[in-house]
Amino acid sequence: MRERDRVVVVIPAYNEAEALPSFLAEIRASFAAVDTPVSIVVLDDASTDQTAAAADGLAEVVRASQNRGHGPTALAAYAEGLREGADIIVHVDGDGQFYGDDIARVALALDDVDADVVHGVRRGRTDPWFRRGLSGLVRLAVLALCGRSVPDVNTPLRAYRPDTLCTLVDGVPADALVPHVHFSIAEARSGLRMRYVGVESIPRRALAVQGTMWGEGRSRQVLPPRRLIRFTARALVELWRVDIVTVGRGVRTRAAGTAPTRG
Repeated sequence: MRERDRVVVVIPAYNEAEALPSFLAEIRASFAAVDTPVSIVVLDDASTDQTAAAADGLAEVVRASQNRGHGPTALAAYAEGLREGADIIVHVDGDGQFYGDDIARVALALDDVDADVVHGVRRGRTDPWFRRGLSGLVRLAVLALCGRSVPDVNTPLRAYRPDTLCTLVDGVPADALVPHVHFSIAEARSGLRMRYVGVESIPRRALAVQGTMWGEGRSRQVLPPRRLIRFTARALVELWRVDIVTVGRGVRTRAAGTAPTRG
């Protein structure tokens, strides 16, 4: 990695006080081991536990005034990353389901393989069958829409250059439920140089379940929660509206070619 490259890792988090301290310390140690300067920004989505206090001193903490959900918080995290002025912006969720060394490898790969975007492709996922199945169905949908397969279409571990990220963020509604799926579709459609790095998917680091989106925790979940079913239905409507109807009307996202803007 070139000496001038500085990385910012942006982390949306909700009720992750238990997981964050060890996770943040591990990220810092991993980047130090490869002699790469790193900043970390945690977006606290109005947690009801001590998430902000747990991250204080290990990261810059930005606390939302009200809970917005994962999608809008991830987009807000990216916006904070762009404001940092770093050379590389890496996104990862706050539940600590990746090793720090893999996060650093994804950032390094952005230079090593001359890519526009690098995805961390999860191996050994411990998610329930219905979440893995849903990811597979979305992958098939992206293939049908774009004629290009994306191995882990909704992976939360991604690395971007600022210009590329800015165009992607500008092309997605600020309240998007599944921004990373929209990103993957826009990346595939616009012919960006997408590269994939295999990373280990590990169980979330905290024992408590309140930080998980679906309340699955570590127990074996046989059937999908109703909340997930409702969310999936809303997400499918959003994908139709943003990625099919809009493009079908000839309205191109900025990621597909119009000039990026910054707020």
